Amino acid sequence: MSTSVKITGVGSYIPNEVAKNENFGNNQFLNEDGTGFKDSNTVIIEKFKAITGINERRYIGPELVTSDIAFIAAERAIAAAKINPEELNYIIVAHNYGDIKHGSVQSDTVPSIASRVKNLLKIENPNCVAYDMLFGCPGWLESTIHANAFIKSGIAKKCLIIGAEALSRVVDKYDRDSMIYSDGAGAIILEASEEEGGILSHVSCTHTLEEAEFIYFGKSNNTQEKDNTHYIKMYGRKVYNFALSNVPLAMKNCLDNSGVNIKDLKKIFIHQANEKMDEAICQRFYKLYNLELPTNNMPMSIGKLGNSSVATIPTLLDMVLQGKIEGHQVKKGDVVLFASVGAGMNINAMTYKF
Repeated sequence: MSTSVKITGVGSYIPNEVAKNENFGNNQFLNEDGTGFKDSNTVIIEKFKAITGINERRYIGPELVTSDIAFIAAERAIAAAKINPEELNYIIVAHNYGDIKHGSVQSDTVPSIASRVKNLLKIENPNCVAYDMLFGCPGWLESTIHANAFIKSGIAKKCLIIGAEALSRVVDKYDRDSMIYSDGAGAIILEASEEEGGILSHVSCTHTLEEAEFIYFGKSNNTQEKDNTHYIKMYGRKVYNFALSNVPLAMKNCLDNSGVNIKDLKKIFIHQANEKMDEAICQRFYKLYNLELPTNNMPMSIGKLGNSSVATIPTLLDMVLQGKIEGHQVKKGDVVLFASVGAGMNINAMTYKF
């Protein structure tokens, strides 16, 4: 029997601090050129909610950094898998901005976040290799694809894959898009198995000719700022159009490679970027098969958790497996599709059978 690659444990860290939309009522939102908006903040926030679906988001406490929450999610995944962490062959951590301490503007990425997590886990085994993945929002899924290849090749049996981000430390308070971003961490244990199922197929692609700078690091919208600090920025309309044109095709390619009929697809775990965009992507995906999007196969967490980049899919997966997303569950034998899009511009997808 050929070796399959299966998820044996899932864990997450969702911060306690809740920032509701009304918390932004007194913000001074500005255009990229520093000019103000004609609409009041009340109208701006209402339009934001209608487009993104976000009511609130989560921020980490001032005592924490990205590697801390990555460690917490990792501990929970290891406990769920009931493994000895010394048996891990790889620790891969997806993030984009490293550790940024509260009140600081400097990103700290040396040593790697993965090395810091390994240290916090007190793993002695030097053959447990730890490295970081910088791949935009699809980083956690790409890390999972890497680990799958290691296990399939026979050089690894057990891998820890984490997606962790503290975007609250890199947002421009003068930018409306600052309301999108949040913090969180999710982790899985991936193992070689003789059981049926696991990862069935995957695809990845990078678009850079015109798209590389759709999401970037740029100056504050407040042109009076003199400290030259840079923040996460994006051309929202360009990202939206790019995603709608390209993500459904990648999802179809991935599903077709798996040999699974779309009518047997139970759930889509899509990166929680923007509720309206995610729904449009999945609708277009089903239209490629001349079908309508089913009413209950797309769990969403963005309304309460916001967009935590690489952490959105693994935290969503953990919540569904724990029965914390009403109306959504997965059971043995179910086939699901993971999909993500983000800075780079990168896209990936993966089919998985539980």
